[in-house]
Amino acid sequence: MNSLISLRKKPTQKRSSATVAAILEAAALILETSGLENYNTNEIAARAGVSIGSLYQYFPGKDAITRKLIAREMEQLRDTLADVAFLHSGHSGLHHLLAAAINCQLRRPVLARVLDLEEARLPPDEDVERLASQIDKIVHRCLAAPDLPESARAPEAVGDIVAIIKGMVDAAERRGETDISSLTSRVSKSVFGYLGCAP
Repeated sequence: MNSLISLRKKPTQKRSSATVAAILEAAALILETSGLENYNTNEIAARAGVSIGSLYQYFPGKDAITRKLIAREMEQLRDTLADVAFLHSGHSGLHHLLAAAINCQLRRPVLARVLDLEEARLPPDEDVERLASQIDKIVHRCLAAPDLPESARAPEAVGDIVAIIKGMVDAAERRGETDISSLTSRVSKSVFGYLGCAP
């Protein structure tokens, strides 16, 4: 893994975990309010209220901070989706999954959009790939439910459904949509239509 985008030191104590959390939230706020133009380690440290030396104890540069931010957002989505694995109905699971994915993406839409662009720019990261795999497994377990049609178990179904959700939500973000109910309804129709069953 590229040393410029990986964590230097993992926080183990409450104080160091709080420092890392402050750095990440400061970085997120800068991306939301100023975009990438003012996104640098000096600005992040100042906004977080930590010294630049403290920041460099944990992160070798801004790309490492960005990677950790991407992982943080994916962890929140994974944790929100975790209950899907325990639902016996594929229909209920899919509805839960769609609502969770849309709410996570639209919770902080500007940040989500910037992080999507940065994820495409940065080289692969083990933590991000591991989290993506965990999310895919949750979707796969949901699609394996017996009340969903055979098409839900096709090898490409997980990737297609994730792409449908992401594509539609990203497009809604770019248009500045705020009606989550309407968006959820449209995404549901697309996903269940893809599977060949009623939403």
